[in-house]
Amino acid sequence: MGVFVYMLRCADNSFYVGSATGNDLSPRIDQHNAGAYPGYTFSRRPVVLVWSEYFDRATDAIAAERKIKGWSRAKREALIRSDWTEVSRLSRRRAGVTKRD
Repeated sequence: MGVFVYMLRCADNSFYVGSATGNDLSPRIDQHNAGAYPGYTFSRRPVVLVWSEYFDRATDAIAAERKIKGWSRAKREALIRSDWTEVSRLSRRRAGVTKRD
């Protein structure tokens, strides 16, 4: 059994990134909209699925989920549009910005 990594657009226009096991993501989205669990989406309903990807290996799904959670809003929106050129552009370090120790 694989794992879905998914992104929801919440009623307040924020994004939520999560994961769910199984072959069908619909029940998990229904749980978010029903408020089945307290958490980020509970007070931001209704939610809409805007992106998902299925992974055969849980380790790959966990890595992808963690990576996307760290992305900027602009990069997440590019992912939703499948704009890989923009995702790549946003992945490059901005000119003149250096990492501080």
